Amino acid sequence: MHELTPVLILGIIIAYFLLLMAVSYFTGKDAGNANFFLAGRKSPWYLVAFGMVGASLSGVTFISIPGVVGAGGTNQAFSYMQMVFGYLLGYAFIALVLLPLYYRLNLTSIYGYLETRFGVNSYKTGAAYFLLSRTIGASFRLFLVAIVLQKFVMDAFGVPFWLTVMITIMLIWVYTFRGGINTIVWTDTLQTFCMLLAVGLTINAIGNALETDLSGMIDMIKQNNLSQVFYFEGGWNDPNNFFKQFISGALSTIVM
Repeated sequence: MHELTPVLILGIIIAYFLLLMAVSYFTGKDAGNANFFLAGRKSPWYLVAFGMVGASLSGVTFISIPGVVGAGGTNQAFSYMQMVFGYLLGYAFIALVLLPLYYRLNLTSIYGYLETRFGVNSYKTGAAYFLLSRTIGASFRLFLVAIVLQKFVMDAFGVPFWLTVMITIMLIWVYTFRGGINTIVWTDTLQTFCMLLAVGLTINAIGNALETDLSGMIDMIKQNNLSQVFYFEGGWNDPNNFFKQFISGALSTIVM
């Protein structure tokens, strides 16, 4: 950590956002109203699939979940993996049920289906709850990232926390307001790559700190009682119960 100075971290962040803005410029040049929401229906499936990995990751994945491994309560040990397995069921439902529905009815979003099937009130209610839930969820994730940015970078420059949050929101808006879905597909792909690269670099750094290699770390995890993945014994009252976590993972994926 002593090598990651605030100036170096800030430089990396600026370079990253400049790259995002460049992607936004080139992918958003021909974004009319229809292309803004649908990207001309020409988004490469492999980019969308790869970008969805990054869409399900956030600062919560990198900080909060690892942070509660040994804290007890919800998501203790490796119980969060049960939810990840649930994601697979959710993705299968999306691929086999929702996507064929979208294509068959030529929908832009699920709310068009709600309007056709149940009426305008259902359409507006569903859309309103979506906006509310995504706003709250995104706010918490942004808050977590802003805390980290404030502690390791902005405090060194005397920047107040509220300004850090405003700058972050402004940068996000700048690279997304023009390009629409096409921009998001490409930026999600870039962010997924960077996140997975960060995972690899983090694991390598941990291995170096422990003076061992990947196989040595795996052996250390196996020998530790915090490596438990499946929880069946505690019943439904256990917050880490397999069925609760698995079903929650599937439903969370479908909702997102």
